[in-house]
Amino acid sequence: MKVLMFGWEFPPHILGGLGTASYGITAGLAQQPDMDITFCIPKPWGDEDKSFMNIIGLSETPIVWRDVDYNYLKERLGTKMSPEQYYALRDHIYADFSYRTVNDLGCIEFSGTYPQNLQEEINNYSIVAGVIARQQQYDIIHAHDWLTYPAGIHAKQVSGKPLVIHVHATDFDRSRGQVNPTVYGIEKDGMDHADCIMCVSELTRQTVINHYHQDPAKCVAMHNAVYPLDPDIRAIIAQRRPLEERKERVVTFLGRITMQKGPEYFVEAAAIVLKRTRNIRFCFAGSGDMMEAMIDLAAQRGIADRFHFPGFMKGRQVYEIFRDSDVYVMPSVSEPFGISPLEAMQCGVPSIISYQSGCAEILDKCIKTDYWDIEAMADAMYSICTNEGLYRYLQEEGKKEVDAITWEKVGHRIRRCYDETIANFYRR
Repeated sequence: MKVLMFGWEFPPHILGGLGTASYGITAGLAQQPDMDITFCIPKPWGDEDKSFMNIIGLSETPIVWRDVDYNYLKERLGTKMSPEQYYALRDHIYADFSYRTVNDLGCIEFSGTYPQNLQEEINNYSIVAGVIARQQQYDIIHAHDWLTYPAGIHAKQVSGKPLVIHVHATDFDRSRGQVNPTVYGIEKDGMDHADCIMCVSELTRQTVINHYHQDPAKCVAMHNAVYPLDPDIRAIIAQRRPLEERKERVVTFLGRITMQKGPEYFVEAAAIVLKRTRNIRFCFAGSGDMMEAMIDLAAQRGIADRFHFPGFMKGRQVYEIFRDSDVYVMPSVSEPFGISPLEAMQCGVPSIISYQSGCAEILDKCIKTDYWDIEAMADAMYSICTNEGLYRYLQEEGKKEVDAITWEKVGHRIRRCYDETIANFYRR
């Protein structure tokens, strides 16, 4: 089966869980020998893992061919394009497109991040997606998150192929209900055009059904997973000092410091813990628009000396944080899934998560609280840090549980959805 995928991030250049999930999904699907994946991203950096799929950079795909001959274009695109296909593609130049954003090679330039002109980049992405959709051969289209839904729709219109969209989050999660109407419109348009909607949890599936008014029959919960730790990462985790040698415990929050993630509840729970003991430190590993407010809140509660703010962590740094942590906490107000607790448990770090997270649907060997229940969260933090038996149980059983949640299994579930979607699409 040939799949044309549209994504926005891909490791090692990631800014959140979207890139991690994209890697896991593609790597899991690639375990199937007949799976042929073409993954599109705005701007490749050259160090992405291409061992199991083809990666196309939209910033490297020409959209303007007025002064480019057939042989040059064929060489540039690296395809077996016939002269007839070339002329057909050349005829699809967008007359109303602003050529000021096109470089000398006829390509649109992308930032590869989330710039101030994000809406413009989303629109440009969808334009280039139409070009790619005419070049590639594929059976199904798979678009990840709202940023690429317009691209998926365009590819479907160009090719007549079925469209799967993957809902990694909705604006109801990101905004605590203060939904941006533009983003909502893009999300709903993608869902309306999709033939199958994969949601990262049942929590997200219900949001899609109830707030975006989608047919439950085309919505499916597709939980995320974790990829096995490579030898270098295992070597980092192996450096963890024995529990009995550590005089202080470390409780960690790792993620974007934004209102969706509930960082203020982490600080308030920490303040309660520190009334019982001063033998615990708290780590705020991440960055976001609430970071300064959290520094101020810790100071107001008189616990700033127990808090550390190392900033945004990526790659090896994430696992160095897990190596030095005794407890991981994810107090999210609305978390569509949340891969980071799985990663923490995989590294042997006992975890506390909110009931309002999608991963709570598949995890049992952790402690769950409501995000707003700071007393229960504080009790869980304190208990894990002071009760060695509880710590050992959650450490060992949590790792066993997560090790059984693999991307390969997710890949097989996605493949079944592909097969059903294609069959239903052509049955109409």
